[in-house]
Amino acid sequence: MDNENPRSLHLLQIPADSEDEDKFATGSITFVGTATVIIRYGGLTILTDPNFLHRGDHVHLGYGLTSERLTNPAIELENLPSIDLVVLSHMHEDHFDKFVQKNLDRNIPIVTTEEATKSLKKLGFMKRYPLKTWDTLIVEKGNTMLRVTAMPGRHGPPVVAKLLPEVMGSMLDFRSKNSLRTYRMYISGDTMVFDDIKEIPKRYPDVDLALLHLGGTRLLGLVTVTMDAKEGVKMMRLIVPKKAIPIHYNDYDVFKSPLSAFQEEIERAGLQDKIIYLEHGDTYEFHPTEK
Repeated sequence: MDNENPRSLHLLQIPADSEDEDKFATGSITFVGTATVIIRYGGLTILTDPNFLHRGDHVHLGYGLTSERLTNPAIELENLPSIDLVVLSHMHEDHFDKFVQKNLDRNIPIVTTEEATKSLKKLGFMKRYPLKTWDTLIVEKGNTMLRVTAMPGRHGPPVVAKLLPEVMGSMLDFRSKNSLRTYRMYISGDTMVFDDIKEIPKRYPDVDLALLHLGGTRLLGLVTVTMDAKEGVKMMRLIVPKKAIPIHYNDYDVFKSPLSAFQEEIERAGLQDKIIYLEHGDTYEFHPTEK
């Protein structure tokens, strides 16, 4: 089912387990690897860009291009907690691999691009929520409300991006229905910094946490299609998050900009106090009430 709405708003209601207000005091992000994280807040559990291949496995990136995974995921797909929602930035196999395509529960709701939705339909996934840029999916689970809004994204230079999958960033706004306080999380998706990104802080200021897809992915050894270290710093200066977590680096052999390069650029820019570095399997806890 594709949930299309002419007002650019979509609604997903999930049955609640409990109404304990303490669940709004703390949230967490667990880094699985590549662009895969598990986000928990307010009784919601969200999975991003599921990639559960192992070291030595290969993904197809289109046009005969492949890439080898260099690391293992911190968690196996079958050991995941119960997932309420998948946020998928785009349909590339290092973000939604063949193993996931075959084994992920077909009834888990997935919010993603219109292009990826068509692929998910062919794969038999039942609950698909396509978003255009600036469209919003409202998710309700008991007293928890989440707004997922599609942000601009471009997977490389203009000509190259037209040949690659449509990509979106995401803005996640969490809050309790009993409070006006919002915790705002930006997920960049596989994008470069381009003019449309400048509109994000105008519409969505006060980002509490940003997840930045880095890696400097280079196709054919020539064309860079995700942010490298310098672009990551540019994104930090544009979005101005209170804190940021780099992800999507060092996991595949097409990722040519290592985390160490980002660390150097961040220190050169004097932004080191804003960065949280997670190893695979590490969890970062955030506390919205302490904003």
